[in-house]
Amino acid sequence: MFHWLEKHPFFFAVLVFVTVAFAGLVEILPSFAQQSRPLVGTAPYSTLELTGRLVYMKNSCNACHSQLIRPFKSETDRYGHYSISGEYAYDRPFLWGSKRTGPDLMRVGNYRSTDWHDYHMKDPASVVPGSIMPKYTWLYKNIADVETAYAEQLTIESYFGVPYNKAIPMKDGSSKVVKLGATLDEANAMALADAKLIAADMKDQDVKDMVKNGKIPEIVALIAYMNSLK
Repeated sequence: MFHWLEKHPFFFAVLVFVTVAFAGLVEILPSFAQQSRPLVGTAPYSTLELTGRLVYMKNSCNACHSQLIRPFKSETDRYGHYSISGEYAYDRPFLWGSKRTGPDLMRVGNYRSTDWHDYHMKDPASVVPGSIMPKYTWLYKNIADVETAYAEQLTIESYFGVPYNKAIPMKDGSSKVVKLGATLDEANAMALADAKLIAADMKDQDVKDMVKNGKIPEIVALIAYMNSLK
C-alpha cells in the first residue's frame, strides 16, 4: 500500500491531511469544552469596572496594549502565567490585540497600584522615562458613562447568562458575588461606592472632590478596570 501511495502523490497528500486533521481533533476537542468555560476565580465585571472597560475601548488603549500572554518563557517571565481561554469568558468583545507599542496588560492588576496608575495616566514620561504614551489629562475631567455600562450588564446577564448576584467560587476556596443593580439608581450608587475606594488611594484632590460630590471621573473607572485585570 505504501508503494502505491508513493506513486500517487495526490492521494498521499490527502491521507496526510486526514491524519493530521484527525490528530488535531483528538488533541483539541477533549479539553476544549472545559478550557472555554470560566476559570475558577473568574468573575464578571462590576458596574464600575465595566464602565472603565468602556473608557479603555473609547480611548483605543487596545491599539497599543494587548491582553494576551503567549506561552513563551520570555512572556511568562515578564507578564506572568500565559493566558487561558476561560479567563475571557465574560469579555465582550475580546481585547487580545495584535500589536504591542506598550506592555501587555492582561495581569496588570497584579503588579500596578491605584496611585501608580494615577501618576502614570497624568504624565506617563514622569513615571516611565522615555515613554511615548500621551498624557490622558481629560480622563480627570470627563464624567464616566455608568448608564451604558449598566445597560450592557443587563444585556449580558439576560442573553448570555453572565452570573450576576450568584456566588462564584474563587481560587482560595471562598466565594464572590458581583451584584447587578435592580435599577439604574442602584447601579449608580454601587459604582459610586466602589469609586470612593479607588479615589481614596489617589492623590488628585479634584478627583476626590468630584467623587465626594457624587460624580465619577473616567480616570477612576479606568483604574477600577485596570485593577481587575489579574
